[in-house]
Amino acid sequence: MPIDWATYHTSLAASDLVICEALASVINTELPEAEHKIWHAHPVWFLKGNPVVGYSTLKHCVRLLFWSGQSFTTPGLVPEGKFKAAEVRYTEQAQIDVALIAAWLREARTIQWDYKNLVRRKGKLERLV
Repeated sequence: MPIDWATYHTSLAASDLVICEALASVINTELPEAEHKIWHAHPVWFLKGNPVVGYSTLKHCVRLLFWSGQSFTTPGLVPEGKFKAAEVRYTEQAQIDVALIAAWLREARTIQWDYKNLVRRKGKLERLV
């Protein structure tokens, strides 16, 4: 992991750290071609410059967010925000279903809305794939 990821992870509570490390492991395994960096203060993975998945810590959980998740057919994600994002929240590592996350990540590779150009398009999302 790049140093900024290490810094992000050292700031986490132990209970959040084990969840975040497990999520990062699954994402890196399933999306090896993705660029990953800290973006808006949280770990995010990008395909061709477009954000597809990331996680962040909230007060009582870790949120795994898929930018185009509302368009996925695999169940289990909850809509988030006014665009196409969807999320799942974890309070302990045992809740992580690696096979389910892998299914969402396969969809993240093939179903994308163009967040990369959202500002240029004045808030209008267009489907990429």
